[in-house]
Amino acid sequence: MAESTPTLLVVSAHAGDFVWRAGGAIAAATMRGERAVVVCLSYGERGESASQWLQGKPLDEIKAIRRAEAEDAAAALGAEVEFLDLGDYPLIEAPEAIQKLVDVYRRAQPTVVLTHPLSDPYNGDHAAAARMALQARVLAQAIGVANSDGSFPTKDEIIGAPPVFFFEPHQPEQSDFKPNVLLDVTAAFPLKRKAMECLPAQKHMWEYYTQLAIRRGVQVKRNAGPNLGLPHETLGEAYMRYYPQVTDVLE
Repeated sequence: MAESTPTLLVVSAHAGDFVWRAGGAIAAATMRGERAVVVCLSYGERGESASQWLQGKPLDEIKAIRRAEAEDAAAALGAEVEFLDLGDYPLIEAPEAIQKLVDVYRRAQPTVVLTHPLSDPYNGDHAAAARMALQARVLAQAIGVANSDGSFPTKDEIIGAPPVFFFEPHQPEQSDFKPNVLLDVTAAFPLKRKAMECLPAQKHMWEYYTQLAIRRGVQVKRNAGPNLGLPHETLGEAYMRYYPQVTDVLE
């Protein structure tokens, strides 16, 4: 990738979250020739792998299974993926974890960041991931904040101020999720569906997120108006922008 290539960074609490919530955005980015980097803070080995536990598999094997699934899903989307293995249920916010994320930001140099919303009463790991993602974004901009190896960043290693978008949680109403960005992912959805099918440990989610894409697609069309030429069955994803948009034209 050229240095100027736009880079999408996705901070995912568990190994499957990036697929369900942002697979369309990731695939759309890579289809445009952009770089997509996914960082999974945990494998979701304790809280999101019930089918494996019920089969009596040990923890290390479950982690290996979830890692392989996430790697396959990322490959289907055309994305890079890395794992911080911070553990889940609970995902603990700690200085060492945030430092690892600072390193990720500086390596990736993102132009856009996607992560969980700050509220999710059904899964504290998601909110913890969002808080760490936001804190690391700020710290990664500071030239006086060291890298994990103790060295201080150069002016080329610190990041700018990439916009942050929260992707849709599983229970949006209870998580105070009010989308203000609707993304058309119609062309990218076949890759998202392929990625979803790489996650058989959560097979019950495949149809749920397909139907959600249809519902959000209806909203994409309604808000775009009749003259955009969108296909009859438009598929969408919903996002909340966290920081203000900077522009010299209102559109």
